[in-house]
Amino acid sequence: MKITRQMADWLESHWVTPAYSGWLLGGVSIFFFMAATNTMAGWLYVISGIGLALLAIAAILPERMLHDLSLQRSPIHPVSAGDLLTVEVVIENGSKHNKTLLQVQDLLPHVLGQPAVTSIERIAPQTSHRWIYTQPTVRRGVYRWQTLHLRTAAPWGLFWCRRSRTVKTMAIVYPTVLPLTQCPLIDEMGRDTSLQLNSDRRAQAATEGLTRSLRPYRWGDPTRFVHWRTSARYGELRVRELEVFTGGQELIICLDSAAVWRSATSLADPPEDFEQAVIAAASLYFYACHRSMSVRLWTAGTGLLQGNQGALEALAATYSGEPIRAESLPTVPLIWLTQNPASLNTLPPGSRWILWTGNQSPEQWQSETKSALLTRSSVGIVIKPEQELQLQLQTRLGARG
Repeated sequence: MKITRQMADWLESHWVTPAYSGWLLGGVSIFFFMAATNTMAGWLYVISGIGLALLAIAAILPERMLHDLSLQRSPIHPVSAGDLLTVEVVIENGSKHNKTLLQVQDLLPHVLGQPAVTSIERIAPQTSHRWIYTQPTVRRGVYRWQTLHLRTAAPWGLFWCRRSRTVKTMAIVYPTVLPLTQCPLIDEMGRDTSLQLNSDRRAQAATEGLTRSLRPYRWGDPTRFVHWRTSARYGELRVRELEVFTGGQELIICLDSAAVWRSATSLADPPEDFEQAVIAAASLYFYACHRSMSVRLWTAGTGLLQGNQGALEALAATYSGEPIRAESLPTVPLIWLTQNPASLNTLPPGSRWILWTGNQSPEQWQSETKSALLTRSSVGIVIKPEQELQLQLQTRLGARG
Protein backbone atom coordinates (compact mmCIF):
# COMPACT_ATOMS: atom_id res chain seq x y z
CA MET A 1 0.00 0.00 0.00
CA LYS A 2 2.85 2.38 0.88
CA ILE A 3 4.65 1.61 -2.38
CA THR A 4 1.43 2.20 -4.33
CA ARG A 5 0.94 5.56 -2.62
CA GLN A 6 4.51 6.60 -3.32
CA MET A 7 4.13 5.64 -6.97
CA ALA A 8 0.90 7.63 -7.23
CA ASP A 9 2.60 10.68 -5.68
CA TRP A 10 5.51 10.37 -8.10
CA LEU A 11 3.19 10.11 -11.09
CA GLU A 12 1.10 13.07 -9.91
CA SER A 13 4.15 15.31 -9.44
CA HIS A 14 5.97 14.25 -12.64
CA TRP A 15 3.11 13.46 -15.01
CA VAL A 16 -0.52 12.71 -14.02
CA THR A 17 -2.26 10.13 -11.88
CA PRO A 18 -5.82 8.85 -12.53
CA ALA A 19 -8.62 10.03 -10.29
CA TYR A 20 -11.40 7.65 -9.25
CA SER A 21 -13.46 8.67 -12.27
CA GLY A 22 -10.43 8.08 -14.49
CA TRP A 23 -9.97 4.56 -13.18
CA LEU A 24 -13.69 3.96 -13.66
CA LEU A 25 -13.74 5.22 -17.24
CA GLY A 26 -10.60 3.24 -18.05
CA GLY A 27 -12.12 0.05 -16.66
CA VAL A 28 -15.35 0.55 -18.61
CA SER A 29 -13.42 1.26 -21.84
CA ILE A 30 -11.36 -1.91 -21.43
CA PHE A 31 -14.51 -3.89 -20.66
CA PHE A 32 -16.20 -2.66 -23.86
CA PHE A 33 -13.05 -3.39 -25.87
CA MET A 34 -12.89 -6.97 -24.57
CA ALA A 35 -16.60 -7.40 -25.26
CA ALA A 36 -16.05 -6.09 -28.79
CA THR A 37 -13.27 -8.61 -29.47
CA ASN A 38 -15.58 -11.43 -28.39
CA THR A 39 -18.70 -10.31 -30.27
CA MET A 40 -17.03 -8.45 -33.15
CA ALA A 41 -19.66 -5.70 -32.67
CA GLY A 42 -18.55 -2.44 -34.22
CA TRP A 43 -20.48 -0.19 -31.87
CA LEU A 44 -18.60 -1.69 -28.91
CA TYR A 45 -15.32 -0.76 -30.59
CA VAL A 46 -16.62 2.78 -31.04
CA ILE A 47 -17.60 3.13 -27.36
CA SER A 48 -14.27 1.77 -26.13
CA GLY A 49 -12.39 4.00 -28.58
CA ILE A 50 -14.23 7.11 -27.42
CA GLY A 51 -13.49 6.27 -23.80
CA LEU A 52 -9.78 5.74 -24.46
CA ALA A 53 -9.62 8.96 -26.51
CA LEU A 54 -11.19 10.91 -23.64
CA LEU A 55 -8.60 9.43 -21.27
CA ALA A 56 -5.74 10.42 -23.58
CA ILE A 57 -6.96 14.01 -23.90
CA ALA A 58 -7.74 14.25 -20.17
CA ALA A 59 -4.17 13.16 -19.35
CA ILE A 60 -2.73 16.12 -21.30
CA LEU A 61 -5.00 19.00 -20.32
CA PRO A 62 -4.32 19.18 -16.53
CA GLU A 63 -0.61 19.80 -17.05
CA ARG A 64 -1.36 22.55 -19.57
CA MET A 65 -3.72 24.13 -17.06
CA LEU A 66 -0.78 24.69 -14.71
CA HIS A 67 1.41 26.39 -17.32
CA ASP A 68 1.96 30.17 -17.18
CA LEU A 69 1.04 30.39 -13.51
CA SER A 70 3.47 32.32 -11.31
CA LEU A 71 3.37 32.62 -7.53
CA GLN A 72 4.65 35.33 -5.23
CA ARG A 73 4.60 35.85 -1.49
CA SER A 74 4.22 39.02 0.52
CA PRO A 75 6.47 39.56 3.57
CA ILE A 76 5.04 38.08 6.76
CA HIS A 77 4.85 40.50 9.66
CA PRO A 78 6.28 39.16 12.94
CA VAL A 79 3.84 38.19 15.67
CA SER A 80 4.08 37.01 19.26
CA ALA A 81 3.52 33.41 20.28
CA GLY A 82 -0.20 32.71 20.48
CA ASP A 83 -1.15 35.25 17.81
CA LEU A 84 -2.12 34.53 14.21
CA LEU A 85 0.34 34.68 11.35
CA THR A 86 -1.08 36.31 8.23
CA VAL A 87 0.26 34.64 5.09
CA GLU A 88 -0.42 36.09 1.64
CA VAL A 89 0.19 34.30 -1.67
CA VAL A 90 -0.47 35.84 -5.08
CA ILE A 91 -1.20 33.48 -8.01
CA GLU A 92 -0.86 35.26 -11.36
CA ASN A 93 -2.21 33.98 -14.67
CA GLY A 94 0.12 35.20 -17.40
CA SER A 95 -1.59 33.32 -20.23
CA LYS A 96 -4.40 34.30 -22.58
CA HIS A 97 -6.74 31.60 -21.29
CA ASN A 98 -8.74 31.04 -18.14
CA LYS A 99 -7.24 28.88 -15.42
CA THR A 100 -10.00 26.97 -13.68
CA LEU A 101 -10.49 24.54 -10.80
CA LEU A 102 -7.11 24.94 -9.13
CA GLN A 103 -5.99 23.77 -5.72
CA VAL A 104 -3.08 25.49 -3.96
CA GLN A 105 -1.21 23.92 -1.03
CA ASP A 106 1.28 25.78 1.15
CA LEU A 107 3.59 23.27 2.85
CA LEU A 108 4.14 24.82 6.28
CA PRO A 109 6.80 23.57 8.70
CA HIS A 110 5.37 20.74 10.78
CA VAL A 111 5.88 22.79 13.95
CA LEU A 112 3.41 25.38 12.66
CA GLY A 113 0.78 22.91 11.54
CA GLN A 114 -0.67 21.02 8.60
CA PRO A 115 -0.37 22.35 5.03
CA ALA A 116 -2.77 25.17 4.21
CA VAL A 117 -5.06 24.42 1.28
CA THR A 118 -7.37 26.56 -0.83
CA SER A 119 -9.44 26.02 -3.98
CA ILE A 120 -9.70 28.56 -6.81
CA GLU A 121 -12.59 28.34 -9.23
CA ARG A 122 -11.23 30.65 -11.92
CA ILE A 123 -8.40 33.06 -12.68
CA ALA A 124 -9.07 35.26 -15.70
CA PRO A 125 -6.33 35.89 -18.30
CA GLN A 126 -3.66 38.41 -17.32
CA THR A 127 -5.06 38.73 -13.80
CA SER A 128 -4.06 37.46 -10.38
CA HIS A 129 -5.73 35.85 -7.40
CA ARG A 130 -4.77 36.87 -3.86
CA TRP A 131 -4.92 34.12 -1.26
CA ILE A 132 -4.72 35.31 2.35
CA TYR A 133 -4.97 32.93 5.28
CA THR A 134 -4.08 32.94 8.95
CA GLN A 135 -2.10 30.33 10.84
CA PRO A 136 -2.16 29.95 14.66
CA THR A 137 1.18 29.97 16.45
CA VAL A 138 2.03 28.18 19.66
CA ARG A 139 5.81 28.31 19.97
CA ARG A 140 8.28 31.09 19.32
CA GLY A 141 10.84 30.65 16.59
CA VAL A 142 12.08 31.66 13.16
CA TYR A 143 10.28 29.54 10.57
CA ARG A 144 11.35 29.21 6.95
CA TRP A 145 9.59 27.34 4.17
CA GLN A 146 9.45 27.55 0.41
CA THR A 147 7.27 24.92 -1.28
CA LEU A 148 3.88 25.59 -2.84
CA HIS A 149 1.91 22.93 -4.71
CA LEU A 150 -0.39 23.71 -7.65
CA ARG A 151 -2.85 20.87 -8.24
CA THR A 152 -5.70 20.41 -10.69
CA ALA A 153 -7.86 17.76 -12.37
CA ALA A 154 -9.42 20.21 -14.83
CA PRO A 155 -11.26 20.16 -17.07
CA TRP A 156 -12.91 16.74 -16.73
CA GLY A 157 -11.68 15.50 -13.37
CA LEU A 158 -10.21 12.27 -14.77
CA PHE A 159 -6.52 12.86 -13.91
CA TRP A 160 -4.75 14.76 -11.15
CA CYS A 161 -1.64 16.79 -11.92
CA ARG A 162 0.55 18.51 -9.33
CA ARG A 163 3.51 20.79 -9.81
CA SER A 164 5.71 22.40 -7.16
CA ARG A 165 6.82 26.01 -7.02
CA THR A 166 9.67 27.26 -4.86
CA VAL A 167 8.88 30.62 -3.26
CA LYS A 168 10.90 31.24 -0.12
CA THR A 169 9.45 32.98 2.91
CA MET A 170 10.21 33.48 6.58
CA ALA A 171 8.01 34.04 9.62
CA ILE A 172 9.28 35.29 12.98
CA VAL A 173 7.29 34.41 16.08
CA TYR A 174 8.42 36.45 19.06
CA PRO A 175 8.35 35.03 22.59
CA THR A 176 5.54 36.04 24.91
CA VAL A 177 6.18 39.23 26.90
CA LEU A 178 4.63 39.09 30.36
CA PRO A 179 3.04 42.38 31.55
CA LEU A 180 5.06 42.94 34.71
CA THR A 181 3.79 45.65 37.05
CA GLN A 182 6.93 45.40 39.19
CA CYS A 183 10.17 43.46 39.19
CA PRO A 184 12.27 43.64 42.38
CA LEU A 185 15.11 41.88 40.56
CA ILE A 186 15.56 45.01 38.42
CA ASP A 187 14.19 47.63 40.83
CA GLU A 188 16.62 46.73 43.62
CA MET A 189 19.63 46.20 41.40
CA GLY A 190 20.39 49.88 40.84
CA ARG A 191 19.36 50.72 44.40
CA ASP A 192 21.89 48.31 45.88
CA THR A 193 24.77 49.51 43.72
CA SER A 194 23.87 53.20 44.12
CA LEU A 195 24.23 53.75 40.39
CA GLN A 196 20.70 54.67 39.41
CA LEU A 197 20.04 56.49 36.19
CA ASN A 198 18.74 60.06 36.19
CA SER A 199 15.43 60.36 34.40
CA ASP A 200 13.92 63.16 32.38
CA ARG A 201 11.91 64.16 35.45
CA ARG A 202 15.09 65.09 37.28
CA ALA A 203 16.14 67.28 34.40
CA GLN A 204 12.71 68.86 34.25
CA ALA A 205 12.94 69.74 37.97
CA ALA A 206 16.34 71.37 37.55
CA THR A 207 16.74 75.12 37.14
CA GLU A 208 20.45 75.08 36.28
CA GLY A 209 22.46 73.04 33.87
CA LEU A 210 23.91 72.97 30.39
CA THR A 211 21.43 74.43 27.89
CA ARG A 212 21.08 72.19 24.86
CA SER A 213 18.80 74.42 22.75
CA LEU A 214 16.08 77.06 22.84
CA ARG A 215 12.60 76.47 21.50
CA PRO A 216 9.29 78.37 21.44
CA TYR A 217 7.15 78.21 24.56
CA ARG A 218 4.45 75.53 24.63
CA TRP A 219 1.43 75.47 26.89
CA GLY A 220 2.34 73.76 30.16
CA ASP A 221 6.08 74.50 30.10
CA PRO A 222 7.45 75.60 33.53
CA THR A 223 8.13 79.33 33.64
CA ARG A 224 11.51 78.69 35.32
CA PHE A 225 12.77 77.38 31.96
CA VAL A 226 11.93 80.63 30.13
CA HIS A 227 15.06 82.36 28.83
CA TRP A 228 14.00 85.96 29.35
CA ARG A 229 16.85 87.67 27.54
CA THR A 230 16.31 85.71 24.34
CA SER A 231 12.53 86.06 24.67
CA ALA A 232 12.86 89.85 24.83
CA ARG A 233 15.05 89.82 21.74
CA TYR A 234 12.61 87.76 19.61
CA GLY A 235 9.43 89.20 21.07
CA GLU A 236 8.08 85.76 22.07
CA LEU A 237 8.75 83.38 24.91
CA ARG A 238 11.68 81.01 24.39
CA VAL A 239 12.24 77.98 26.66
CA ARG A 240 15.54 76.33 27.52
CA GLU A 241 16.05 72.58 26.95
CA LEU A 242 18.65 71.15 29.31
CA GLU A 243 20.97 68.24 28.73
CA VAL A 244 19.89 65.04 30.46
CA PHE A 245 22.75 63.41 32.33
CA THR A 246 22.63 59.67 32.94
CA GLY A 247 24.82 57.44 35.01
CA GLY A 248 27.28 55.03 33.46
CA GLN A 249 25.42 51.88 34.46
CA GLU A 250 23.29 49.98 32.01
CA LEU A 251 21.24 46.88 32.57
CA ILE A 252 22.40 43.74 30.73
CA ILE A 253 20.16 40.67 30.59
CA CYS A 254 22.13 37.52 29.75
CA LEU A 255 20.62 34.19 28.68
CA ASP A 256 22.71 31.06 29.17
CA SER A 257 21.90 29.71 25.71
CA ALA A 258 25.24 27.95 25.20
CA ALA A 259 24.45 25.41 27.90
CA VAL A 260 22.36 22.35 27.11
CA TRP A 261 19.27 22.76 29.27
CA ARG A 262 17.76 19.65 30.78
CA SER A 263 14.14 18.79 30.16
CA ALA A 264 11.78 17.16 32.60
CA THR A 265 9.72 15.75 29.70
CA SER A 266 10.64 14.09 26.43
CA LEU A 267 14.11 14.73 25.10
CA ALA A 268 12.62 15.33 21.66
CA ASP A 269 10.76 18.42 22.86
CA PRO A 270 12.46 21.78 23.52
CA PRO A 271 13.31 22.16 27.24
CA GLU A 272 10.38 23.79 28.98
CA ASP A 273 12.71 25.61 31.37
CA PHE A 274 14.59 27.18 28.45
CA GLU A 275 11.34 28.38 26.90
CA GLN A 276 10.42 29.96 30.24
CA ALA A 277 13.85 31.58 30.39
CA VAL A 278 13.34 33.13 26.96
CA ILE A 279 9.95 34.50 28.07
CA ALA A 280 11.54 35.85 31.26
CA ALA A 281 14.36 37.53 29.30
CA ALA A 282 11.87 39.23 26.97
CA SER A 283 9.68 40.32 29.89
CA LEU A 284 12.60 41.75 31.87
CA TYR A 285 13.92 43.53 28.80
CA PHE A 286 10.69 45.37 28.09
CA TYR A 287 10.02 46.05 31.75
CA ALA A 288 13.37 47.85 31.87
CA CYS A 289 12.54 49.69 28.64
CA HIS A 290 9.24 50.91 30.10
CA ARG A 291 11.17 52.26 33.07
CA SER A 292 13.37 54.24 30.64
CA MET A 293 16.46 52.27 31.52
CA SER A 294 19.36 51.62 29.18
CA VAL A 295 19.07 47.86 28.64
CA ARG A 296 20.85 45.36 26.42
CA LEU A 297 20.48 41.65 25.76
CA TRP A 298 23.24 39.02 25.59
CA THR A 299 23.02 35.50 24.17
CA ALA A 300 25.78 33.10 23.26
CA GLY A 301 24.85 33.26 19.59
CA THR A 302 24.55 37.02 19.14
CA GLY A 303 26.49 38.78 21.89
CA LEU A 304 25.27 42.16 23.11
CA LEU A 305 22.23 43.58 21.36
CA GLN A 306 20.29 46.79 21.83
CA GLY A 307 16.94 47.69 20.32
CA ASN A 308 13.52 46.14 20.71
CA GLN A 309 13.33 44.45 17.32
CA GLY A 310 16.86 43.07 17.47
CA ALA A 311 16.31 41.67 20.95
CA LEU A 312 13.01 40.04 20.01
CA GLU A 313 14.47 38.48 16.87
CA ALA A 314 17.44 37.12 18.83
CA LEU A 315 15.15 35.60 21.46
CA ALA A 316 12.94 34.11 18.76
CA ALA A 317 15.89 32.41 17.06
CA THR A 318 17.90 31.26 20.10
CA TYR A 319 17.90 27.66 21.28
CA SER A 320 19.42 25.54 24.00
CA GLY A 321 23.01 24.52 23.30
CA GLU A 322 23.59 26.97 20.45
CA PRO A 323 27.21 27.52 19.28
CA ILE A 324 29.12 30.28 21.05
CA ARG A 325 29.74 33.11 18.60
CA ALA A 326 29.81 35.95 21.13
CA GLU A 327 32.56 37.21 23.35
CA SER A 328 32.65 36.31 27.03
CA LEU A 329 30.11 37.69 29.48
CA PRO A 330 30.36 41.41 30.27
CA THR A 331 32.26 42.26 33.42
CA VAL A 332 29.63 44.72 34.69
CA PRO A 333 26.68 43.72 36.94
CA LEU A 334 24.13 41.75 34.94
CA ILE A 335 21.06 39.54 35.23
CA TRP A 336 21.94 35.90 34.49
CA LEU A 337 19.26 33.40 33.40
CA THR A 338 20.53 29.84 33.69
CA GLN A 339 19.90 26.26 34.71
CA ASN A 340 23.47 25.72 35.90
CA PRO A 341 24.02 26.55 39.61
CA ALA A 342 27.80 26.36 39.21
CA SER A 343 27.79 29.35 36.85
CA LEU A 344 26.41 31.65 39.57
CA ASN A 345 29.82 31.83 41.24
CA THR A 346 31.40 33.34 38.11
CA LEU A 347 29.12 36.39 37.89
CA PRO A 348 30.48 39.91 38.37
CA PRO A 349 29.81 41.52 41.79
CA GLY A 350 26.38 43.07 42.10
CA SER A 351 24.80 40.75 39.55
CA ARG A 352 21.41 39.08 39.86
CA TRP A 353 20.33 35.66 38.65
CA ILE A 354 17.29 33.54 37.85
CA LEU A 355 17.77 29.80 38.26
CA TRP A 356 15.67 26.97 36.83
CA THR A 357 15.96 23.51 38.41
CA GLY A 358 15.26 21.26 35.42
CA ASN A 359 14.60 17.64 36.32
CA GLN A 360 16.71 17.72 39.50
CA SER A 361 15.29 16.89 42.89
CA PRO A 362 14.80 19.81 45.30
CA GLU A 363 17.55 18.50 47.60
CA GLN A 364 20.01 18.23 44.73
CA TRP A 365 19.62 21.74 43.33
CA GLN A 366 19.50 23.31 46.80
CA SER A 367 22.86 21.78 47.72
CA GLU A 368 24.41 22.75 44.37
CA THR A 369 23.10 26.31 44.63
CA LYS A 370 24.41 26.79 48.17
CA SER A 371 27.83 25.39 47.31
CA ALA A 372 28.07 27.62 44.23
CA LEU A 373 27.40 30.77 46.30
CA LEU A 374 29.67 30.09 49.24
CA THR A 375 32.44 32.34 47.98
CA ARG A 376 30.36 35.20 46.57
CA SER A 377 27.38 37.16 47.80
CA SER A 378 24.62 37.11 45.22
CA VAL A 379 20.90 37.60 44.98
CA GLY A 380 18.45 35.87 42.71
CA ILE A 381 15.29 33.85 42.18
CA VAL A 382 14.89 30.08 42.09
CA ILE A 383 11.96 29.35 39.77
CA LYS A 384 9.45 26.89 41.16
CA PRO A 385 7.73 24.89 38.41
CA GLU A 386 4.40 24.69 40.24
CA GLN A 387 4.01 28.49 40.36
CA GLU A 388 3.31 30.98 37.58
CA LEU A 389 6.38 32.61 36.11
CA GLN A 390 4.84 36.08 36.07
CA LEU A 391 4.07 35.99 39.79
CA GLN A 392 7.57 34.80 40.66
CA LEU A 393 9.20 37.60 38.66
CA GLN A 394 7.10 40.15 40.56
CA THR A 395 7.69 38.81 44.09
CA ARG A 396 10.27 40.05 46.54
CA LEU A 397 13.72 38.53 46.28
CA GLY A 398 14.02 35.68 48.75
CA ALA A 399 16.85 33.45 47.55
CA ARG A 400 20.12 34.86 48.83
CA GLY A 401 23.50 33.32 49.10
